[in-house]
Amino acid sequence: MNIVILGAAESGVGAALLAKAKGHTVFVSDRGPIQLPYKQKLMAAGIPYEEGTHTMERVLAADEVVKSPGIPEKAPIIQALREKKTPIISEIEFAGRYTKAKYICITGTNGKTTTTLLTYHLLKEAGLKVGLAGNVGFSLAEQVIQDKHEYYVVELSSFQLDDTHDFQPWVAVLLNITPDHLDRYGYSLETYAQAKLRIARNLDSDGYFIYNADDEVIQKEFAAAFYETNQLPFSLHHRHDYHLAAYYTAEDRMCTNLNPGLDTGGQEISTAASPLIGQHNKQNMLAAVLCARIAGLEPEQIESALGTFHNADHRLQPVGEINGATFINDSKATNVEAAWYALDGIHQPIIWIAGGTDKGNDYTSLVPLAQSRVKALICLGVDNEKLKTVFGPVVPHLEETQSVATAVRRAAELAAPGDVVLLSPACASFDLFKNYEDRGRQFAQAVKKISAEM
Repeated sequence: MNIVILGAAESGVGAALLAKAKGHTVFVSDRGPIQLPYKQKLMAAGIPYEEGTHTMERVLAADEVVKSPGIPEKAPIIQALREKKTPIISEIEFAGRYTKAKYICITGTNGKTTTTLLTYHLLKEAGLKVGLAGNVGFSLAEQVIQDKHEYYVVELSSFQLDDTHDFQPWVAVLLNITPDHLDRYGYSLETYAQAKLRIARNLDSDGYFIYNADDEVIQKEFAAAFYETNQLPFSLHHRHDYHLAAYYTAEDRMCTNLNPGLDTGGQEISTAASPLIGQHNKQNMLAAVLCARIAGLEPEQIESALGTFHNADHRLQPVGEINGATFINDSKATNVEAAWYALDGIHQPIIWIAGGTDKGNDYTSLVPLAQSRVKALICLGVDNEKLKTVFGPVVPHLEETQSVATAVRRAAELAAPGDVVLLSPACASFDLFKNYEDRGRQFAQAVKKISAEM
């Protein structure tokens, strides 16, 4: 086949390398510049490419196109391909054709990366041959070339799911659905939800669908669908309106049952050793533990591995102490819901550092938590007026700055021993920082520096 790859980053280059390895004619086209490491991979494999443009004639000559997830449907090159009725697929769809390995696929608006990394960690610690792929930054297609794993744990965004057709997970996980990226889905939450539910559409009677029974959007959209598969709903609490596969029986203990229609066969698992904090991470653990149980892990293996897990940076990550106050970097909390989970999960008094580029945020849901838990709010952003208007009347102390170092120093001065200083911005980072990682790194560096000074 003559295959054209659109986009030459991790997924695109991985797909190109797999296509070449399988004997296809391959051409890679990227409208922007191609980063040097990816360019070197293409050159080493002898794969022709172009950057800074799409040559329409060459792209339209394709038998099939593999599209990188970042390219929107409205892009002129995609519209031209649709008009020509050229098949367009994702890297995930393409990779799925060339391996018999079992896929554990995880999606949701929040918590995808943590759940994916934790699931991978549990399986790897148990000695299973498992690969990590997808939205966590590793190309599934490139790994499939050698295909040395029996399992792949794959984080999938809605963008990656959009161009899947026949791809069939073994286990599909849907953590939650809240408004995000709606500009790609006609500003329709229902359309976005249906994109997420694509993860489960090809499941059969040998597959498993793990989903959050506490999520109202999932309840509504999933109820309208029909899946002939093993359904494993989870909840933070024991509910009688669901046959639950996993729920908490105590603060640090869950019950799991892979045959939720039966009252027998449940196994208790302690989460006491886990370093993860917050209600959303309790949900993430339910999902990851269910994946591990399906893969055959025993409770003792799961409990042991929970205690050795280290989450990705910038996700409720403790980064130091100053004068007895714990500093937590939750820079990844770029939306209101993520900040809600952080504030809800911390029970000590909080010095909250928030702010950045507002994405039309509605902060109403955060007000009760701010009122009951936040001692002081330090606004870290160029324009803090909305935060000041909403939270000024409910927090005892509010100030603002455009300096991370000043925010950390002032937080240290305002905090008492036992307090938590929480960077959970509820906003994007682009007013003062390159991205949320840059914001989190600068915060951690400031904590380290000021800790040494005080």
